[in-house]
Amino acid sequence: MRQKRRYDFSSKVVLITGGSRGLGLALARMFANEGARLAICARNQGELDRAAGELQSLGAEVLAISCDLEDRGQAHDLVRKVEQHYGRIDVLVNVAGIIQVGPMDTMTVDDYERAMRVHFWAPLHTILAALEGMRRRGEGRIVNISSIGGKISVPHLLPYCASKFALVGLSEGLRAELAQDGIFVTTVCPGLMRTGSPRNADFKGQNQAEYAWFAISDNLPALSISAEEAARQIVEATRYGEAEIIPGTAAKLTVMFHSLFPGLTADLMGMANLLLPAAGGIGTRSAKGYESESRITQSWLTAGNQEAAGRHNQI
Repeated sequence: MRQKRRYDFSSKVVLITGGSRGLGLALARMFANEGARLAICARNQGELDRAAGELQSLGAEVLAISCDLEDRGQAHDLVRKVEQHYGRIDVLVNVAGIIQVGPMDTMTVDDYERAMRVHFWAPLHTILAALEGMRRRGEGRIVNISSIGGKISVPHLLPYCASKFALVGLSEGLRAELAQDGIFVTTVCPGLMRTGSPRNADFKGQNQAEYAWFAISDNLPALSISAEEAARQIVEATRYGEAEIIPGTAAKLTVMFHSLFPGLTADLMGMANLLLPAAGGIGTRSAKGYESESRITQSWLTAGNQEAAGRHNQI
């Protein structure tokens, strides 16, 4: 059965939201190597242009569209523009995301609403817009990039985790309902990845301390996985229409432990929370990672992530 579902990406049209940097760009490179025709979108025009230029230098056909997926109309327009240009969308990969880091007391209702708009509503809108063509052809692939935070809620990441849980629920339900149409939905829940993303995350409260623990954790080889390896695993899971993939050994073991011992996991998360920075600092205001640098985050402790940031268009 698995072999029968094997998908050849050569000349297939792959739309990647958030494809200008980080994991989205790593995936675009992988699909380009498979001979796919690419469409990428992002809000930042400069990042989008750099990513498109690099992908074109690899010999890929690329359509780059600037849009804000928090706007339902722009999400629908994105899909229509890709279909008008290429004639169809074979693979939709929802990668676009935001990261908001800080204690619960620094998070506002607006933070939760924005996380839901980006991580739940935007994927839903792009999926609904792309479904008509996929159903008409009787085939397609949809890939939703959630997070280990969509399996286990982590302290100081509440809006992020709540919205990623919502995406996991949507993605799993869609798979059950769309399989009859020849459309396979894959849910991806990576752990920490070395993509350089902490630079562009939003930090609240004691923002320098929050950025330090986040950037250092993201840099640890034993806990994190390279963006390239995560992308490779995701492309393979998409090729065979797998239901779920959790890139990273540490992430797999953590999810397994949580499924067996949910109460103990919750207690351990509570203990971890005691070690994280308290509220204070800039309070409910937010600062980007690159605005929260300190001597620690500019040291060897984050060298891998700093290098990844340059490689994945995060600077």
